[in-house]
Amino acid sequence: MIDLHTHSIFSDGELIPAELIRRASFMGYTAIAITDHVDFTNIEHILSCMKEVSTLEEDYDMDIFTGVELTHVPPSKLGKLVGKARNLGADIIVVHGETIAEPVLPDTNHVALSLDIDILAHPGLITVEDAELAKDNGICLEITSRAGHNRTNGHVARIARETGTGLVVNTDTHAPGDLVNDETAFRVALGAGLYENEAQKATGAQPLRMVKSLK
Repeated sequence: MIDLHTHSIFSDGELIPAELIRRASFMGYTAIAITDHVDFTNIEHILSCMKEVSTLEEDYDMDIFTGVELTHVPPSKLGKLVGKARNLGADIIVVHGETIAEPVLPDTNHVALSLDIDILAHPGLITVEDAELAKDNGICLEITSRAGHNRTNGHVARIARETGTGLVVNTDTHAPGDLVNDETAFRVALGAGLYENEAQKATGAQPLRMVKSLK
């Protein structure tokens, strides 16, 4: 399992990074990114706290990445915060997309997909235009196993197929029970309406390609 969207106690997760990583290892993970929620008020604190997390790679057969999820940031300020995240050493940048489960500001998807980010999380009722923008900029859209956010997985899968946009399956883990194994991730992808070959790519080849680019 490769999971590029998880949260620790440093934002709204339940586990400290060490326990999150240990539990992920037990579930058979080969790579994980801890992407705690950030805005301008806490990004420096979050990334400074996570500087040593990659040292746990010595203890587990797993690639570990430090990331952030830019969350409920006004679209006009996203560009500045993306730049700040890169300058502070974030390996991976996720933007909290326009999920229908929360009141995310309009145009968040569109603006985020024009920036130097890696994944647009739970992008809700994303448009064809924005999916094409993601494809052009090498940004993956997320199929999520997280309740609430996963209500539009089918729409995201259909639009991604129509436009040829890359997909990754992530858990958006906040609690121990949110972690899944490869089989469950594959079933989530199938449940979103992906064909078997598409589900295999979204849970295997595509996230693996991202991991290799991050190393």
